[in-house]
Amino acid sequence: MAQPLFGLVPANLPCITTPTETPSPTSLIYSIPADRPFSHVVIFLLPGVVLPDATAAAIYLLTPPSVPGSPPVQRFLGGIGPGKESAIFNLRSSSTSSSSDASQQQQQQQQQQPVLIGISIEPAASVAERIAEVKAAKEAAAATTGSNSNSDNSNALVVARPSTLVLAQRIIQNAFNFLASFSGTTAGQVEVVPLKAFEEWWRKFEGRVRADPGFLERAEN
Repeated sequence: MAQPLFGLVPANLPCITTPTETPSPTSLIYSIPADRPFSHVVIFLLPGVVLPDATAAAIYLLTPPSVPGSPPVQRFLGGIGPGKESAIFNLRSSSTSSSSDASQQQQQQQQQQPVLIGISIEPAASVAERIAEVKAAKEAAAATTGSNSNSDNSNALVVARPSTLVLAQRIIQNAFNFLASFSGTTAGQVEVVPLKAFEEWWRKFEGRVRADPGFLERAEN
């Protein structure tokens, strides 16, 4: 794992590609400064990176243990891998059973302590099973919340805005369109993109966000 494998883009913060720690050859930890609070992070495989066969990257939110000296508390957020090379993750818990985790994460950011994201290379079948469990829990929580809030919101004025998922997809599409012209093929017929090209895309993308913060909310072809 000498070369960067993953890119992390916290909302309104620069892209991170270098892990803070590498506890094992299949485990990485990324420390994200919490100077500006955020609740979502986009995580993706860097161009040219291919995971080992039958594996996927499991994504975890790491929070300080309640008992000093104990290992960090891990909360499974989801995963990425072949066929789904990128995804956006909500660091706030969506279920009432995990409300303490959300409060802890918010308090951690308020104290300007780094947010820790763990990425572990695990069997793809195991990651897929856990993703299905998380999805089912979110759907159950959403159904309960929706039934309780429909009457309260019946007279509210709702402004249609793209969902976080749509915004993430537009970011990824923007990167793909830019990086496609830089792709090349190695002697082993593996398609790669120079990391310098990705860095150039990020500089231009960040500049556009600063100049026009709402451009991602407008549908563009």
